[in-house]
Amino acid sequence: MIPRIRGPAIPKATPRTPPTRLSSPRARPRPLAVAITGGLGAGKSEALAAFARHGAATISSDEVVHELYEDPEVKAELAERFGTSERRAVSEQAVGDRDALVWLERLLHPRVIQRTEAWRDELGRLPDPPDLAVNEVPLLYEAGAESRFDAVVVITAPRELRAERAGDRLDERERRLIPDEEKVSRADFAYVNDGSLEELDAFVADVVRRLTG
Repeated sequence: MIPRIRGPAIPKATPRTPPTRLSSPRARPRPLAVAITGGLGAGKSEALAAFARHGAATISSDEVVHELYEDPEVKAELAERFGTSERRAVSEQAVGDRDALVWLERLLHPRVIQRTEAWRDELGRLPDPPDLAVNEVPLLYEAGAESRFDAVVVITAPRELRAERAGDRLDERERRLIPDEEKVSRADFAYVNDGSLEELDAFVADVVRRLTG
């Protein structure tokens, strides 16, 4: 059973009622599928790196998307729709055009899922699979993808701090996102990332211990 940790209204490591997605540790498959999500500038990538330091296999959906922009089939469809396959130019067009954004997500999201699940399947076939396969998924709840994971970790931070980290990107990209408060209420673990990297690392170490102990 996985205890929950939530914030930001209460301390960063307060246990909550465990969810029912996982049974006893002995019955858990290896690797457990764990998602990291949260708002722009919250520190998801730093959390992902911390999981890697603590022995988890890790992958970033953003990195998978970056690779997809080099896929010949994807490049051809992007060029036909946007007149270019260059990621920055495509993103600039899609941000201000809802129809274009929906089209782009329908093109990329199934391919991202396919690649990340193939990665997880490969890990599971190893002679000694890792205990955890951790995937950074920025739009986890927005895409309705939480059911693909055994546990979800939400990383949050005060808006002022996230704006400082993300710059001008924050407002334009957050309009269509689920509020942090709702993400935290739905997560198995949540962390308010307003301290040091050492504090974040300690939180991740505790999550790893709880998931693998």
